[in-house]
Amino acid sequence: MPSSPPDQDHDHQHDHAHHHERAHGLRGRLAELARPHSHDAADSVDEALVSNARGIRAVKVGLVVLGATALAQGVLVALTGSVALLSDTIHNASDALTALPLWVAFVLARRPPSRRYTYGYGRAEDLAGVFIVVMIAASALVAGYESVRRLLDPPPVQHGWVVVAAGLVGFAGNELVAGYRIRVGREIGSAALVADGVHARTDGFTSLAVVAGALGVLAGFPLADPVVGILIAVAILVVLRGAARDVWRRLMDAVDGELVDSAERALVDTPGVAVVEDVRLRWIGHRLHGEATVAADPSLDLASAGRIGESAATRWRAGTAKLADARVRVIGREDVTGSRDRAT
Repeated sequence: MPSSPPDQDHDHQHDHAHHHERAHGLRGRLAELARPHSHDAADSVDEALVSNARGIRAVKVGLVVLGATALAQGVLVALTGSVALLSDTIHNASDALTALPLWVAFVLARRPPSRRYTYGYGRAEDLAGVFIVVMIAASALVAGYESVRRLLDPPPVQHGWVVVAAGLVGFAGNELVAGYRIRVGREIGSAALVADGVHARTDGFTSLAVVAGALGVLAGFPLADPVVGILIAVAILVVLRGAARDVWRRLMDAVDGELVDSAERALVDTPGVAVVEDVRLRWIGHRLHGEATVAADPSLDLASAGRIGESAATRWRAGTAKLADARVRVIGREDVTGSRDRAT
């Protein structure tokens, strides 16, 4: 028989639950801001269409809640003249607008692959993530500009307690949306949706900063309001850094190294596999696609090599959540060059 049997390709959907313990409460939320999120640690998996439907629902909820929050705060900005509240309102409005490209992306992802887009339309979700990063940057610039302008020429802030109430409303609305978006985004593996959720969570904490600025004004420190506005702009830039890094990694097909290690362990533990030559993984939207080359005894017949490839793919899917497509190529051991033997 030939020493290099034909490729054994396998394409399967796989349901798998994988849970992680996370910190809760204020401490856990602060940790989210310092380390915004990890897209590669999977919590659970759904079928592709169900995942897209859940993503669309999360986007709709966020659009309605944050749109209403920004509208209410905008009315109160006109009443109070608070620049910190204005910065927070701008940020909330931009966060609501990010729902639109995400909505389009999830709708596109439901389309089947075509002869032109052979991998489907999942990349639209990553492009939506780029739009989110741009919106975060724009909101930081606008908030910073308005705060500096008001710091140089501070207008009086009226109805300080109204500003306090508006800040609390902003925090409640953002935290509601953030928790929902992050949870759904992690469950379906959507980098863009999780980034948008973290964006909303940052809005919530900046709303609390608005409360602090208003209390400072009430205590006799009128510059507290524009100073807090500047701090909000800085906080937005911190979030921008993390969101831009994660979206860049998705666009460049980066994955968590543990996913590669886990794949290699699963493949090398498969009876009949002598060497794992190559493993490649990429995210397309919120689904993983993997390819691997393994080496087996070249004396095996074609049917035996096929069974080894099938078994290896099954083991790989069983240990990797959101792995929508697993393709395993089986070659003869003597054809392997520069391979790495893995200890079982």
